[in-house]
Amino acid sequence: MADVTLKINGMEVTAPAGSTILEAARLANIKIPTLCYLKEINEIGACRICVVEVKGARALVTACVYPVSQGMEVLTNSPRVLNARKETLKLLLSDHNKECLSCIRSGNCELQTLCQEYGVDDAHAYEGAMNEFELDESAPHMIRDNNKCILCRRCVAACEHFQSVGVIGANNRGFKTSIGSAYDMPLGDTSCVDCGQCIAVCPTGALYEKDATEPVFAALADPEKTVFVQTAPAVRAALGEAFGYPIGTGVEGKMAAALRRLGFDGVYDTNFGADLTIVEEAHEFLERFTKGGKLPMITSCSPGWVKFCEHYFPECTENLSTCKSPHQMQGAIMKTYLAEKKGLDPKNIVTVSVMPCTAKKFEATRDDQNGAGPDIPDVDYVITTRELARMIKRAGIEFTELPDEKFDDPMGEYSGGAVIFGATGGVMEAALRTAAYWITGDDVNTPVEFSEIRGTKGIKEATYKVGDVTVRVAVASGLANAREILDKVKAGTAPYDFIEIMACPGGCVNGGGQPQVSAEVRNFTNYREKRASALYSYDEKSVIRKSHQNQSIKALYDEYLGEYGSEKAHHLLHTSYVKRGLYV
Repeated sequence: MADVTLKINGMEVTAPAGSTILEAARLANIKIPTLCYLKEINEIGACRICVVEVKGARALVTACVYPVSQGMEVLTNSPRVLNARKETLKLLLSDHNKECLSCIRSGNCELQTLCQEYGVDDAHAYEGAMNEFELDESAPHMIRDNNKCILCRRCVAACEHFQSVGVIGANNRGFKTSIGSAYDMPLGDTSCVDCGQCIAVCPTGALYEKDATEPVFAALADPEKTVFVQTAPAVRAALGEAFGYPIGTGVEGKMAAALRRLGFDGVYDTNFGADLTIVEEAHEFLERFTKGGKLPMITSCSPGWVKFCEHYFPECTENLSTCKSPHQMQGAIMKTYLAEKKGLDPKNIVTVSVMPCTAKKFEATRDDQNGAGPDIPDVDYVITTRELARMIKRAGIEFTELPDEKFDDPMGEYSGGAVIFGATGGVMEAALRTAAYWITGDDVNTPVEFSEIRGTKGIKEATYKVGDVTVRVAVASGLANAREILDKVKAGTAPYDFIEIMACPGGCVNGGGQPQVSAEVRNFTNYREKRASALYSYDEKSVIRKSHQNQSIKALYDEYLGEYGSEKAHHLLHTSYVKRGLYV
């Protein structure tokens, strides 16, 4: 495609034909502010924050959707433009709950940042009627506060385009417009899958996860309770962002140190649970593959994906692996095997999972997630990466000054295969490393890296020849991509034996509970790849890279579980599913 030349603020800029003014300005290192714009999914020019002057045009134009042309002259910071943006911000504030000091997004709110940048010092410039909305607290994972919504529709776009769920949209018209479910139905009564991608893209405090930090602090202060914590692979690749580290910085050692200083009695790594998941899941796959079981088998690590399958493709739940997700497996082992080793009563153990995922909050409450007994949940509390960051700050822990520390044994040892669980394709790659060994019996010459299923592409396919066996695999992240795969499975045309699906685009590194990423970063930086790179770096540095080589996993089976897929392993580590249909 040919390039065009234009002038932006008097500077000559060359951009590909078809680019928008926003994209051309970015090429010239000129930032044009946005609020509603999300590249490729919400290019609607609705918020009017990105307006610029174009020579010859009578009105200001929206840079996010206005195409460049040869010889165009643009002003992005003229007095007319700056005044228009400032007045737009005042209008947004005129129907906005301005209790910023107590807002969960204070200091990390795109609206607040723009108001500071544009000198909006009169938040009450346009007095008059204001909408008042009740909080929607019906969902298990999040709260909607429409009193802070600016109608940017980014959440609507994420739900529809990333996830193909579409349970939210604009209700009513004009001043009474609000974002919600059809007929103002409570979100918890819809087929929402709890993925939190709407929270991840929200520019304000209108959407946020249900906070579990208070009960966790209370448990830590209870002398009658033993409180164990575990952290998911993807958390270490993003937690540092909450403390000023660049995107893609791994902070595993400082994270372990911070958890210890918060007062947890045991600081463990969910990577152990990931290795445990792999040996059970790889065993299950080979059983199905060699004995005529239900294929393709589909991974079950992502609770948002599992709930999506239950709601939208209930006939495909039989394809799901029966393995619990890693943190649920590990919670069950903490309250059985670990409890016995330490001489503890499981009823006095509190297990806390730090996850990149809001759907884990729902998952912990599911039936058949209580291996230690009917009234003893595998996991008591789930907190997101964001919640952990808030806990560390509230406790006055200077995160950046902490030494690097290790996790506690026996659940601190992990393989490289476990840590890449947080990136799309990682679960499949880890499973193939172990399955290849079990098929061939050769642990030296079987592959370690399966590059075809790496990367942030939405759907990846590959065929591998392992010994005399050919295995056809697919990897999908983002539920819109999952739907494409599931339509094939449902129709019986999926040419796969094994499928990995993650609810969130890019995998857990982009989970709904990860540190907020501004639209500016989302639109112009591959932050998912940067976070994933941190996980692959841990994998490359690992002494062992295959889950079945984890000596702590071997000891668990030798001392407690017996064989892979044993009756005891099934009781503690496997689960069941519900054919939900479109409404709960």
